[in-house]
Amino acid sequence: MATPDLNQALKHQQNEPRIARSMTLHFVGDWGMANFHRICSWLTQQFCDRAGPDSRVATWSIRYGGIEAVTSVFQGQAQLAIATPAQMITTALTGQGIFSQFGPMPSLRALAVLPQNDRMVLAVDPKFGIRSFNDLRNKRPPLRIATSTNDGTNFIGYTANAYLKAHGITEAELVSWGGAIVHAQRPEQTVMLVLSGKADALLQEAIMTPWWEEVIQKKHFIPLPIEESALERFVEENPGVSKADPNPLPAGFWGNLTEPLPCLDFSDFVILVRDDLPDDVAYLLTWCLVETRDALESQYRHIPPEKSPLTYPLDPKKMALSPVPLHPAAAKFYKEAGYL
Repeated sequence: MATPDLNQALKHQQNEPRIARSMTLHFVGDWGMANFHRICSWLTQQFCDRAGPDSRVATWSIRYGGIEAVTSVFQGQAQLAIATPAQMITTALTGQGIFSQFGPMPSLRALAVLPQNDRMVLAVDPKFGIRSFNDLRNKRPPLRIATSTNDGTNFIGYTANAYLKAHGITEAELVSWGGAIVHAQRPEQTVMLVLSGKADALLQEAIMTPWWEEVIQKKHFIPLPIEESALERFVEENPGVSKADPNPLPAGFWGNLTEPLPCLDFSDFVILVRDDLPDDVAYLLTWCLVETRDALESQYRHIPPEKSPLTYPLDPKKMALSPVPLHPAAAKFYKEAGYL
């Protein structure tokens, strides 16, 4: 006799959507060893299990800073991509900010938002005695800041430049102090610039990683709180950015963080497609994202949720709240399932 759990699983399997024809899809992930590739691998398996027998999915790695994932979908070179932070992806629709070089991309749609509670932080070597941006502007130290490349492709580098500018600090001014901005493409590469002594400060996201713990807790770098006026200026100077509220790190997030730290929000992964993706494909992909989410969550449960690069448990109602309009078939799924 089948157990109740097995009966429920069999019933679930009988009711799940399927596509009879075989499909070949192209996804765009990350540089190859981070969370986007993990998500793409999970979604590939779940989709191909429910599509025609010869279905296959290729996951492409990015070579630059992430913008090519978005443009690849818009230009029809890929059917799906993952991009972050969610508040910046909204500017792709109108061709603003980092996307101004491409123009508006109004055909972009979303299937889901996967939560990642991330921030951008500037942390400074304690030898400079700097604890705030006001200290930084007044002391004008010869500071070498490590961050991602601001080359028109990198969301991190673009945001970091805008973040400093909102605090009244430009690269030219930093150079006039005897300092510099030292660049690398990927977050862990910029951390290595600090750990190797080639930089005195780190301006990055992915604050839940062991790299950041080493910088803050072992090297005792001092994280600077974002200024409220700078946050307002950041939103004013970056039209289309959708979030103006600070996202503070709680006290104790790092062992030596004794009080909440106001930060610039850098949260959430958006699953992007185009509006002409066939409805049955978009529906099945969305079903897989929501109904098989436990298979993805299980890959992160050894990490406390507040330190996980994927914030679990995944809530389908929140997954449906995308800053980019949902694909009609995705919206149909969320409404039918009672999540929207």
